[in-house]
Amino acid sequence: MKRASKRSVPQAVLLEPQLFAVSEPARSYDARSVATSGASVPGATREAAVSVESLTTLAKSVLEGAFSPLWIRGEISNFTAHRNGHWYFNLRGATSMIRCVLWSRDQRRIPALPEDGMQVVALGQLTVYAQRGDLQCTISALDAMGDGLWRKALAESTERLRADGLLEPSRKRPLPRLPRRVAVITSPDGAALHDIIVVMRRRCPTVEIVLVPAKVQGDGAPADLMRAIECVGRWGDVDTVIIGRGGGAREDLWAFNSEAVARSLAGCAIPTISAVGHEVDITLCDLVADYRAATPSAAAEAAVPVLAEARAEAAAMLQALRGALVRQVQRRRDRVVHAARDLRSGLERDGERRRARVSAFAGRLTALSPLATLARGYAVARDASGATLGSVDAFAPGLDFDLLLRDGIVRATARTVHPAAVDDT
Repeated sequence: MKRASKRSVPQAVLLEPQLFAVSEPARSYDARSVATSGASVPGATREAAVSVESLTTLAKSVLEGAFSPLWIRGEISNFTAHRNGHWYFNLRGATSMIRCVLWSRDQRRIPALPEDGMQVVALGQLTVYAQRGDLQCTISALDAMGDGLWRKALAESTERLRADGLLEPSRKRPLPRLPRRVAVITSPDGAALHDIIVVMRRRCPTVEIVLVPAKVQGDGAPADLMRAIECVGRWGDVDTVIIGRGGGAREDLWAFNSEAVARSLAGCAIPTISAVGHEVDITLCDLVADYRAATPSAAAEAAVPVLAEARAEAAAMLQALRGALVRQVQRRRDRVVHAARDLRSGLERDGERRRARVSAFAGRLTALSPLATLARGYAVARDASGATLGSVDAFAPGLDFDLLLRDGIVRATARTVHPAAVDDT
């Protein structure tokens, strides 16, 4: 049998579902090639009829041998996430449809669950489901047109993080101004680590840099990043954590869009800096970190100061503190002097008031004192016991008494007593 010329299909070709109908097979098979695949050779006579199983197996072999995996464009319909873990759906074109299956082992590459009506491109291998003889496509990669699935996954994760308060600006912590040790979570082989080391060594050679190696892309990268974050958190003897990598394609940066990684970073007890990709790339880790740097070099600049500038700033602060202390002491000394002056003035005023009150009181006492009366020329008679003889009735002829004058005492004896006449008029 003469073999037809082989024709290959480029992997980058996008095919509409209706274009799968071909006018001629891409490759013909003779009996020997079919036999090697385990299929029976279709016969030309009724006696040579083949079983249905052989026919579907032959069709499966022909299709899988004729076509390499193709990128197919279409609309998802009848999407079902089966309990066995596999996804089943149809890809529709304008006039055609093909059944598709995506095995559970390939779903880790899909960022979000697709939906009915979504326009997608899918990488699939044409085959035949031998049990029913149905033409179907086994999908190994799937993406919405215009990165829709990636945007959907990112939006859903962002909303969940926002609902839990992890995107609130109020929870952002300030970075230490003078860190002693900085941990860097990144690939040990990437350019990001080199950039961070160069910038830090130039700005502040005294800061210690501790590398915590982790995968930053591909399978296992999210788990490795979470392990590194947990390791730094358990150790705790660092002042700042930088997590990141250099630029790359969207798929290369996707580990930093993992919701689990973002939550782990948000829970880190140490202030964090996220530096993923280039300035235009923004990931979930950027959103939850205490500080988002546009590049790894910018992260290093944010993490440590320029040593010379820090020392100059410290000297200026010390000088300002010394001046503030001198001014404070002077102000306190001035307040003490003013207080002493005010106290002295207050005491003097209080003394004057007290002296004035004493003088007034003394004046009133003097005015009321019998001595003042004596000073005006009056005398007071007292008996031998010192009792005042204030009435003529207290005297009797021959009574000895003392006459108290302002300048002495006169001993006297009453010779006669003459009561004053009462004027009845």
